Amino acid sequence: MFYSYEEFVVDAKKMAAQIKSEFSPDVILAVARGGLTLGHALAVALDNRNLFTLNSIHYDDTRKLDTIEVFNIPDLGKFKKILLVDDMVDSGESMIEVKRRLLEAYPELQIKLATVFYKQKALILPDYKVKEAREWVEFFWDIHI
Repeated sequence: MFYSYEEFVVDAKKMAAQIKSEFSPDVILAVARGGLTLGHALAVALDNRNLFTLNSIHYDDTRKLDTIEVFNIPDLGKFKKILLVDDMVDSGESMIEVKRRLLEAYPELQIKLATVFYKQKALILPDYKVKEAREWVEFFWDIHI
């Protein structure tokens, strides 16, 4: 399934409106690479200049790896409310590991999760989500040039 820019614009606006009514994050923390486009869109929509990133690797293209790497965690010591953003929660394993690592370093954080897509069978479901993924999603931002 191809996920287009036009669909993304509608979905990001819908998600931003829901977040605005329920949660006011100190930081938007995008998981690179998949969460970068959504993170930027939400930072603009929520008028939040605290857009940070971290890296998490659990896939090599479409192949799930046996390990989960989480690195480049920013200094979140001055913040309490984090909106953790990614493109999709598939199995949920990597998001659980990211949250575990964040809370290990900063136990006082309140973390809400936002993704465009989620799978119902995931071990963790996003607080903010738009679409259930029933097949592999090709995102418009994953352009191979």
